[in-house]
Amino acid sequence: MLNRSVSGLWGRRLATCALLSLLASPGFAAPAASGLDLNNLDRTASASQDFFQYANGGWLKSHPIPSDKPRWGTFNQLYENNLEKLHAILESQAAHPDDENGRKLGDFYASGMDPAALAAGLESVRAEWQAIAAASGASGLQACVEQLHARGVRPYFSFGSAQDAKNSSLVIGQLNQGGLGLPDRDYYTRDDEKSKRLREQYQVLMKDAFTRWGLPAAEAESATRDVFALETRLAKSSLTLVEQRDPAATYHPVSPSELATKAGGFDWGHYFAALHTPEMSQINLAMPVFFAELGKTLSETSPEVQKRYLQWTLLRSSAESLSEEWATLFYDFYGKALTGAQSMPPRWRRVVPKVDGEMGDALGAKYVALYFPPAAKAKVQDMVTRLRSALSQTLNELEWMSPATKTAAQAKLTSFRAKIGYPDSWRDYSALSISRSNFLANVWAGSAFEVRRDLAKIGKPVDRNEWFMTPPTVNAYYDPQNNEIVFPAGILQPPFFSLEADDAVNYGALGVVIGHEITHGFDDQGAQYDPQGNLRDWWTADDLAKFKTRSQAIIDQFSGYEVSPGLRINGKLVVGESIADLGGLKLALNAYHESQKGKPAETLDGFTPDQRFFLGYARIWAMNMRPEYERLQVNTDPHPHPRFRVNGPLSNMSEFQRAFNVPADSPMVRKQRNQIW
Repeated sequence: MLNRSVSGLWGRRLATCALLSLLASPGFAAPAASGLDLNNLDRTASASQDFFQYANGGWLKSHPIPSDKPRWGTFNQLYENNLEKLHAILESQAAHPDDENGRKLGDFYASGMDPAALAAGLESVRAEWQAIAAASGASGLQACVEQLHARGVRPYFSFGSAQDAKNSSLVIGQLNQGGLGLPDRDYYTRDDEKSKRLREQYQVLMKDAFTRWGLPAAEAESATRDVFALETRLAKSSLTLVEQRDPAATYHPVSPSELATKAGGFDWGHYFAALHTPEMSQINLAMPVFFAELGKTLSETSPEVQKRYLQWTLLRSSAESLSEEWATLFYDFYGKALTGAQSMPPRWRRVVPKVDGEMGDALGAKYVALYFPPAAKAKVQDMVTRLRSALSQTLNELEWMSPATKTAAQAKLTSFRAKIGYPDSWRDYSALSISRSNFLANVWAGSAFEVRRDLAKIGKPVDRNEWFMTPPTVNAYYDPQNNEIVFPAGILQPPFFSLEADDAVNYGALGVVIGHEITHGFDDQGAQYDPQGNLRDWWTADDLAKFKTRSQAIIDQFSGYEVSPGLRINGKLVVGESIADLGGLKLALNAYHESQKGKPAETLDGFTPDQRFFLGYARIWAMNMRPEYERLQVNTDPHPHPRFRVNGPLSNMSEFQRAFNVPADSPMVRKQRNQIW
């Protein structure tokens, strides 16, 4: 899936995890009667001072970060436990496939574990490298770009299908900025010492890779200097992550003829034909300034420098699918320097996610059959219904919103769709060729298959049943253009959800996740889309001004949090997720209370129902992070740091204050409480 903007629950990179039994999973202690693990608590900490520490301090102390990980939390535990289940499925299919998809899955996995199949990938890269070196003129260089894009390698920019932001029933083409080797444009522009050091380390990697490939030392050094300068120029013309949060800032539909004028320096007609793109009447030029500058950059950059840039992009994108020598070279920067990890995971732990990434539906179908019981889906569906009802009631009771906007908001809520567990129909992989002889060729084949599938959607009716996460994924998302909330089977397991846990814990964890995704439909981005998923203002002017004022208060709150000395959260970057966290907590607590009417309020494991609810929420964010990863997370992730995902929204809630008898002058109580939904 290319160029799709969805609001997920966690992280820049989506993790995979299966529905496992908590009691049978290594690394999880047996839960108490409520479903909570009381060993997670830090009884020496004060819930009034730092609830994150109180709820998770025991877990943080007993779960140091493994050497090959940049972070270690409940998400990672689930990921690693499930990875072993997926590993077992792939080992079984490699030995005894039960159908054609099983044969492809098994061959894909086996090729990633075979040194000879990894070595064959070097020859594939060599052939592409030589084709780039032999390119002649602007048309020859463009042909190289087209060949790379067709294989899912994206120098300079990315192109794919997208729903028209103002006509969500129409699938159009979309061009986005890209082409950078560092995580974000700001890594090229920040002047702090750590950013400068990372740029130096990145250039050391580039020079080492060029040298190892066979370039003489002086040539490798000049190539590094030139390529880094080219990437820096691309970065400086790119929108920031905060700027990209505004849907209007990235909606600029143009006709093919207008594209040639607004994004010169590239033969777009030839490019679209080379990628077998269906005929288009309009293309969304998401970042016009970037593409205007790209045309100038190409015209002012020598062919030799452009070739080195394309070769570097080829090598950088392929390295982790090559031999251990190449994988280790690149991991030393992308794994160790950027995230702080100290060692590289074993190969099978790197191969399994690759297979899931390229053949996720095929692997997901086998996973669901083994690990996702129908009873879980039914229970989650009931929770979704209750959360929707809670928001409907909340909308009716809002004092700051006018009746006209309430009516429009209710219409949007009514049109919400919920997808749970897995898609109704599985993707057809019959056109995908996989062998055991070349792992990189399989990765390229999977990427090319996805590029073709994605581009073929242009000009066709929107498939409202399509999923944008694989079934084993530990995450969830809201899609504003389909106005839908989606919960893959991977997240429907402890500690988020268990059929055995008490309702307070389930609502505090998964209930908040559901409420979080529902609230994304009304966060700073989602609130700009109407019930049909169109970018359209459905607010009264006065209500919109009030909403923006309340959103700014959330920005101000989170901008005040310091993760470590000198490293502050960017409130403008995390505002959408923070609105969703606060809204999700409010909705889930209300839905839980509604579900318990007529039932006794039992105290379990020494905690009242509301206390268990808040502990259930806090425990899903238990996480240790290396300093390097914290910096990466704060700089690039629209989700707040885990400590402040807990303490931040809870400090706004009077219900939390009452549940734990928190004094009014405590750090966990804000004097000016923020509330939107």
